[in-house]
Amino acid sequence: MKKANRTILTGLGAIALLTVVSVGAEALAGSVSGLSIMLAVLKKATVYSLLAVSMNLLNGFTGLFSLGQAGFMLVGAYTYAILTIPVAKRAGVYQYYDGGVVQFSLPEMFSGVLGGTVGPVVGMVAALLVCGALAAFFGWLIGLPVLRLKSDYLAIATLGFAEIMRTFIQFEGFAPLTNGSNTLRQYTTFKHLYPYVIVVGICILLLVLLVNSSYGRAFKAIRDDEIAAEAMGINLAKHKMMSFVISSFFAGVGGGLMAMYTSSVQAKGFTAAMTYEILLMVVIGGIGSITGSILASFLFIGCSEWWLRFLDDSANNIGGMKLLAPGFRMVVFSVIVMIIVLFFRRGIMGSKELPDLFKKRQGKEGTR
Repeated sequence: MKKANRTILTGLGAIALLTVVSVGAEALAGSVSGLSIMLAVLKKATVYSLLAVSMNLLNGFTGLFSLGQAGFMLVGAYTYAILTIPVAKRAGVYQYYDGGVVQFSLPEMFSGVLGGTVGPVVGMVAALLVCGALAAFFGWLIGLPVLRLKSDYLAIATLGFAEIMRTFIQFEGFAPLTNGSNTLRQYTTFKHLYPYVIVVGICILLLVLLVNSSYGRAFKAIRDDEIAAEAMGINLAKHKMMSFVISSFFAGVGGGLMAMYTSSVQAKGFTAAMTYEILLMVVIGGIGSITGSILASFLFIGCSEWWLRFLDDSANNIGGMKLLAPGFRMVVFSVIVMIIVLFFRRGIMGSKELPDLFKKRQGKEGTR
């Protein structure tokens, strides 16, 4: 069997397995109190894994140091919210702007065509595709001037783009579309875990196929040595733009999924700190490792949002100690991150993928 076919079958099998596990976890959470927090953490970690992998495509595989992820997420989140607010609720959401300029809802449109069960789901998927397409368009637009820059200059330019987008979203002139600085809410969301797993799994599978294709090899050649890559006939501008646009597309889809998770969208939440979190996941997992980004996303969100929560409760102090208090969780979490960065300088996985570890083990067993 060809490597590409093996990759597709392995990815689809993993998505199916994770879907079954997520359905079972939701059923268990319905009967056991406290597991609802775990499901919320898993949703967020699943979304962040896509965002980390999309950023790794730029930073790890193409060697482009970009910090504009929050801006593309913002475009995706607002696009999804705007396109999925039911028409009957728009007057309440856009209460200062006469119901807004958009007077349709994609889930309602598809529901009228395909029926009440399938239609809304198709409408939500279509909205996610529009999120990605619009973010990709902005990625192409901003990529025309900024991809001429390198290293820190590229990072500063893309970071500036993210801040500009956040300002434009809140600009009063665009308020009939974006609701200005007010919150967008009451839009259609996925309440279960398995839709997130399916969508993110398919997106990551597509990125894996891209990285293992001839385009992916061209991206890696550009990362390693631009002069040598150009001498081999690789069009630097074309492939850099392709990587930037594709990364922007999946960041936009991730932004739409983030909007689903949070159930409300406000521009002030998409700050540079969000981009730094995603970059930290990429570094912890290993720059140039897709599975490393996924593992780091779940570890990062699990530690910061769930496992260390007991450190914020002063009731857990022993004796007369007053060490544990709200906020102490992030102190311990920061120390853990520093230890990982100091002792795993190439990240958890380095530039390797999870299957590579098993190949190495099999090779050692075969030489005995």
